[in-house]
Parts: sequence; structure tokens; C-alpha cells
Amino acid sequence: MSKKILVVDDEEDISELVRYNLASEGYDITCAGSGEEALKIAESKPFDLVVLDLMLPGINGINVARKLRADQKTRNIPIIMLTAKSEEADIVKGLELADDYITKPFSPKILCARVNAVFRRKSGDAENELIKRGDIIIYPGHRRVDVSGKPVELSFSEFQILMVLSKRPGWVFTRAHIVDEVRGDNYPVTERSVDVQIVGLRKKLCQCGHYIETVRSVGYRFKENP
Repeated sequence: MSKKILVVDDEEDISELVRYNLASEGYDITCAGSGEEALKIAESKPFDLVVLDLMLPGINGINVARKLRADQKTRNIPIIMLTAKSEEADIVKGLELADDYITKPFSPKILCARVNAVFRRKSGDAENELIKRGDIIIYPGHRRVDVSGKPVELSFSEFQILMVLSKRPGWVFTRAHIVDEVRGDNYPVTERSVDVQIVGLRKKLCQCGHYIETVRSVGYRFKENP
């Protein structure tokens, strides 16, 4: 069965460009021209991924993503942010809620490649067994993290960073390496946005936050024997 993708963009030419190219890849595409319409559609039937423009009339893309993440029925749907904005603050906001972030203008081939990559990552995660590090247990397939037996809610990017670091405890990752591992090459993510994600991740891990160590002038690592 074809993967179902919801495309949300108020610019008809962009929406049609995305629809045409993803449909050519074999995906089942539904389009929405506003945040309100997108939320109604997402509530009425299941989707495997949402391609979401940041700048929308009415409810903007960030708030649409927040509502999707807050709803039990839609919280695990991968989201790719599609926007003309490229400032660091917008990138950080997008990474907190989305699986990927693509700036306009974009290549349709790149968009298709990243959609395919999201589905590959999701499929790969589901095949992995749980990861136990000290008082942290990570369930990749369910995108769930327990700290001292209690579930902790992480953003998608925080979860991906934790996965990268925890898989190789003791290994030092530069900020650039973290970006490449989590998002792939050549993403518009700054070193500062990685730092912001790490700060948020440590806070949410509470007493286990110190498992993620800063290596001065280099990057970060997960404590080898937490």
C-alpha cells in the first residue's frame, strides 16, 4: 500500500510541484491550503508523513506542528518543514517539532530524497532493539525514552540526538557530526541550534542529564559507563 502524505502549503504552485513529484514517486498525496484545513484532514484519516509550510494564513506551520504533536492520534507522524525562512531561530523551532527542514527554493529531487530518507529512518528504527544506558532505556521503534522507569517526552530532534550519542558511548561527536548523523549532509543547521537541543535534552533527562558530556572545543559524548 502506498504511503499517505499530507502536503500543507497556501501557494498553489508550490503545493502542485510537491504533489506532482511525490506522486511520481508512488506516494498517495492529499493537499491542504491552510493550517486549519490540514488539522481537520489529519484528524479525519491517518497519514504516514506531513510536508508542512511554516508560513501559513491563520494557524502557522509551527502551531500546526505543535497541535499534531499534542494529539495522541497524530503525535508520531513524521513532519518535514518546508519554508522560505532560513534564520537560526526558525531552524531551531522547526527542529524541535519536525524530522526535517527544507528551505525554499528547493530541488524536487532533494525533497523526494529527504522524504524517502525519513521513511527509511523510521523503518530502521522500528527494527532496532531497546538501548539501555544506566537509568535510561530507549525504545527506538516506539520513539520512547524512560528515565528511572518513568517516560520522558522528547522532541524528534532531541530523540535523534540521544540515539546517535547513546549508540556509541564514549565516542566524541562534533556538532557538525551530530547534524550529519541526525539530518544528513548539508542541512541549514548551525552549531548553536545543536547546543540548544543538547541543553533541552539534558533538562528532560533530569538526574541522567550528566550522561551527556561536553568535550570542550570539540563537541559531545555519551558517558561511557553511566
